[in-house]
Amino acid sequence: MSMDWSWVEPTVAILGLAVITLVSRAFFMIPRRELPLPDWLQRGLKYAPLAALTAVIAPEILMVRGELIATLVDARLPAVLCATAYYFWRRGILGTIVVGMAVYLPLHIGWGW
Repeated sequence: MSMDWSWVEPTVAILGLAVITLVSRAFFMIPRRELPLPDWLQRGLKYAPLAALTAVIAPEILMVRGELIATLVDARLPAVLCATAYYFWRRGILGTIVVGMAVYLPLHIGWGW
């Protein structure tokens, strides 16, 4: 009679990942006093959110199936241009999203770009 141990590996993996996540997120709350950061690191951390956002959005705008877009007949390009223009005009995030989608959806769904 043999036991089925197929649940062990997934359970160990889930528990291990949970511990790693908990420790890495709580690492900054463990010290009793604030850890000093060098000035160059503090300046660099100001740009981290922008860099992360760019790393996520740029491939979605400029690439299709892992390759750069080869045509200007792509609904994402005019949508990005209009959304960017709106943002620099009004500085509103919600309006930027609305304008971008208002340009993108008719071109993509309506004209098949």
